[in-house]
Amino acid sequence: MAATNVSNPISAAHPLAGTTMSGAEMIVRVLADEGTTAIFGYSGGAILPTYDAVFLYNQERVARGEPQMPLIVPANEQGAGFMAAGYARASGKVGVCMVTSGPGATNTVTPVRDSMADSIPMIVICGQVPTSAIGTDAFQEAPVPALMGSVAKHIFLVTEPEKLEATVRTAFEIARTGRPGPVVIDVPKDVQNWIGTFRGEGVLPIPGYRKRLFATAHAAIEDDEAELFFAKLREARRPLIYAGGGVVNGEAAADLSDFARSFGIPVVTTLMGIGAFDTTDPLAMRMLGMHGAAFANYAVEDCDFLFAVGARFDDRVAGVPQRFAPNAKHIAHIDIDLAEIDKVKRVDWSHVGELPGALRALTAYGRSSGFHPDLSAWHAHLDTLRSTHAMNYDRDSDLIQPYYVIEEINRLTKGEAIIATGVGQHQMWAAQYFDFRRPRLWLTSGSMGTMGFGLPAAIGAQFANPGALVIDIDGDASIRMNIGELETVTTYDLPVKVVVLNNFGDGMVKQWQKLFFKGRMSASDKSLHKKDFIKAAQADGFTYAVRLDRKSDVPRVVEEFVRHPGPSFLEVIIDPDAGVYPMVGPGQSYDAMITGDHIVARHPPKSAEAPGPSQMF
Repeated sequence: MAATNVSNPISAAHPLAGTTMSGAEMIVRVLADEGTTAIFGYSGGAILPTYDAVFLYNQERVARGEPQMPLIVPANEQGAGFMAAGYARASGKVGVCMVTSGPGATNTVTPVRDSMADSIPMIVICGQVPTSAIGTDAFQEAPVPALMGSVAKHIFLVTEPEKLEATVRTAFEIARTGRPGPVVIDVPKDVQNWIGTFRGEGVLPIPGYRKRLFATAHAAIEDDEAELFFAKLREARRPLIYAGGGVVNGEAAADLSDFARSFGIPVVTTLMGIGAFDTTDPLAMRMLGMHGAAFANYAVEDCDFLFAVGARFDDRVAGVPQRFAPNAKHIAHIDIDLAEIDKVKRVDWSHVGELPGALRALTAYGRSSGFHPDLSAWHAHLDTLRSTHAMNYDRDSDLIQPYYVIEEINRLTKGEAIIATGVGQHQMWAAQYFDFRRPRLWLTSGSMGTMGFGLPAAIGAQFANPGALVIDIDGDASIRMNIGELETVTTYDLPVKVVVLNNFGDGMVKQWQKLFFKGRMSASDKSLHKKDFIKAAQADGFTYAVRLDRKSDVPRVVEEFVRHPGPSFLEVIIDPDAGVYPMVGPGQSYDAMITGDHIVARHPPKSAEAPGPSQMF
C-alpha cells in the first residue's frame, strides 16, 4: 500500500467529506468507517468530548433506524481492555477500548501488553490532558507514550489536530496488518474539541512499515523453494506439523487443513494455536508443550521432519531448544515475522510471508509433483501413542474432578462453543479436555498468562458473536481479579455462562510448590472460604447461580447451566488436590515429562528437580 498524504484534496467519495466537525466527532466517524460495532471503555474528564460524540452518533443512528455503535461500560478499565481483546480474538476484527487519562490509561497497560504478546489487533484511545498542560503533572496526567511505547505495537500522541483523522485510520492499519498488535492513540482534550474539516480519507506516511508489508505480502514461494521443501519432506517417514497462533491470526486454518489432509501429515498445536486444526480430525494430535498431551509430546520426540507454521518455539513448547524434536532430521518454518526465524531453534528451511498464500503454494506444488507419501506406519504409531498415553484422571474418586466437569460441558457443546479462560490450572484443563472444531473458539491469555482475563474476554466475545454460546471457564483465584465484570454481564443481559472451578487457592502455584518447593505453600494456600461466589453472582443480577458439590449431580446441573437461556453462573467445588498433568518441568525436555498417576508414561519417572536460578516458572 502506498502512503497517502494527509494534505490530499478532500475526497468526494465519503458522504461526510468536507463536513465541519470536532476532533471527537472525527474519531467516532473513523471508528464507524473501520467497521467498529462496539466500544469498551470507562469515561472521565479527559475523554468526555469523545464519549459525547459517541452518544450523539448513536442518537443520530436511532433516529434513522440504523444499528448503533454501543459503548460498553465495564467495572474497571482493565476489564474494558480485555473485552476489546476478547472481541478481537473471537471475531478477527480490531477491538476498540476508550478510556480517560491518568489511571484510566494506566489500567489498560496489562491488556495492551497481553494483546501484544499474543498478536491481537486492538485500538486503545486514551484521553489526555490539554496539550498545554502535558508535562506539568496536571490532574490525571500520565506519560502514556512512555508507558505504552514499550508494550504496544505503536503509540501515537496527537498534538496536531489536523492529523487526527489520518492518525486514527493509520492506527487501524497498523493494528490489523503484518503481525497484528495493539495500537494506542493518546488524544489531548483540546484536540478532541478542535473544530476542523473532515476529509473522509487519508493516512499518515509510514513508508518503511508499508514497504515491509508489501514485501511480506508479495513474498511468494517459488518453485525452486518449494522443491527444496519437498526434497526434505520426501526423506521423512514421520513428518509432523507444529501449528501456532499465527495460523489463527493469519486466517490460515483452512489452508493448513488442506495441506495436512492432502498429504496425511498429523498436526500438533500450541496453546494459542488451539482451533487452528479441528481437534476431532483423525490427524489431530492436540496440544504440545509444558502441559500438552503426552501423546502429542511423544509425537514430537518421534518425528523426523517438523514443519512449524505460525509458531515461535517459545519456552512453553521448546523449553530446552537443543533437545526439542531430537529426531527431526529437518525442521521447516513459515512465519510472517522474520524475527522469529532462527530466534530460538535453528531451522534448515524457512519462508517469511503470509501463511495462507505460502500454504496454498506448497499444497499446489506437492499435488502437481505427485507427492503421495505412504505414512500408514506413522499413523499406526500415532494411534498407539493416543491409546497408550491417553489423557486420563481418577474417574472413581468421590470428589468432583475438574476434568469430568469439562468433559460434560464438551459433550453438550460438541466443540462449537466459544471458550474463554482465566489463567491457572483451569486454563490447562480446558485446553486439554475441550474440543475445538474451528478457529476463534478458544480465547486465553497465552504469553502473558494474565489472571482475570477470562470473564471480560467472554463478554467481548459475546458482543462480537451475539448468537454464540460463550462460556468462561475460570478459577476461584483468577476470577477474583475482575469479578466486578459479573455485573457487566447482567447489565447488558448477555447470555454468558461462567464456571468457577473452586479449589480454594492458587492451584497452579500450589502444584509447583508441592513439586519443587517441598510443599511450602507460601501465599498460595489461601483457602478462600470467605468468598461466597453464589451470593456475589446473585448480587450482580444472575438469576441462575448454583453451587455444585456432589459428583452425582454433575450431568444434570451442567446441562441446566448450559441450557439456561440467559446469564448463568456455576461454582463447582472440585478436588483441591487435582493437578495438571502431563507437566514438563522447567529446564526439562519431553523425556522427563511428569504424567501423574493416571496417564501412562513411556519413560521411567524422574524425581522432580527444583528449577534452576535462570529457569522459567
